[in-house]
Amino acid sequence: MAVAGCLDDGGNGNGNGNGNGNGNGAADDEADVMVGTLLPVTGDLGSLGAPINDAAILPGTQLEDEGVAYEIDIREEDTETDPQAGIAGAQSLADAGYPSVTGAASSAVTIAVAEDIFFPNEVVGISPASTSPDITDMEGDYLLRTAPSDAWQGEAMAEIAYEEEGAETLSTFFLNNDYGQGLQDTIVENFEDLGGEVYEEVAFEAEQPSYDSELQSALGDDPDMLVIIGYPDSGEQIFRDYYINFDNDHTIMVPDGLQDNSLPGNVDNPMSNVIGTAPSARGPEAETFNDMFEDAYGDSPGVFTGQAYDATAIHILAQLRAGDLSGSAVSAEIREVANPDGEEIGPSNLADGLDMAANGEEIQYQGASSITNFDDNGDMEAVTYDLFEFDEDGYHITDTIEFEA
Repeated sequence: MAVAGCLDDGGNGNGNGNGNGNGNGAADDEADVMVGTLLPVTGDLGSLGAPINDAAILPGTQLEDEGVAYEIDIREEDTETDPQAGIAGAQSLADAGYPSVTGAASSAVTIAVAEDIFFPNEVVGISPASTSPDITDMEGDYLLRTAPSDAWQGEAMAEIAYEEEGAETLSTFFLNNDYGQGLQDTIVENFEDLGGEVYEEVAFEAEQPSYDSELQSALGDDPDMLVIIGYPDSGEQIFRDYYINFDNDHTIMVPDGLQDNSLPGNVDNPMSNVIGTAPSARGPEAETFNDMFEDAYGDSPGVFTGQAYDATAIHILAQLRAGDLSGSAVSAEIREVANPDGEEIGPSNLADGLDMAANGEEIQYQGASSITNFDDNGDMEAVTYDLFEFDEDGYHITDTIEFEA
């Protein structure tokens, strides 16, 4: 008998899974598809991570609503934006038999989880939000990403600073983790290659009560631009301290980690001197995904939400094509369902793709975020970045930049 798709008890569709590693105790033995989500519903990335998690479970609720003839089990784990919590959640998923996982988000969490859990247990992880360049040289069959490497974003940010904004000097103020260090290194390298001078490179720790002294170090030589790399919870305090204690005439550039509509309101400043870059979600079916997300959650999708939907959709298709819920079997089918050639499958006809995948037909998933073609390292082959700026209502997209390997 065909059984309609269903979410695990932990997956309630609101981005607030149990996060305690228990779910319903074990995966359903009857499930045709078993996908875990390992994303930060709480912690420094919580305000961005909850919508990302919503998008990651959306394929399951979509297919359940459409009454597909497969049982789809999606179980949620909260990384708390912390490597140790991420490892614990990933271990729970591996122990329960989930062969593939959408996550993690923070690069530091993803790297730790991959090394400790994914690789030794042959679990396939697709991160929708981890951008550290260090991930490129890891195991590309068991760690992939629908988010682009910051090797590209660092180049884009350096070019914007030097060529578009006319900055000849800059300082960096970055979160002391894999994401912050990796992105600031690529910005510094590319900015100096263009002829710019970097004054200070100042690392900071997450969620501190004050950042006055660190900001003073970064701004002491009065650079033309300050680059701040971090996450929203820390970012709120950083920008409060900045606007209270420093002149507001510096141009500040931020990346995707601080692309948060709530920042100006929480900081109580329109942040009109802040510009930024973030991976875009302009895939072939971006509009379809946007409508689905708004219908499901009553809000517009945010940064990395399209990438999260795509990661889970690819897991589902690869598992059905493999016909075997083992990580090694799923790993062998990821590129078979995502890369050219074959019938195009996306958010609008995902249900149709399930039978095609299960029957071994040639398909290529074309997603919400991009065309989702993976290279040998598990990275995207082509990406687009949005340029944005802030005002009192949040951030607004102003332009785009395209990169292709």
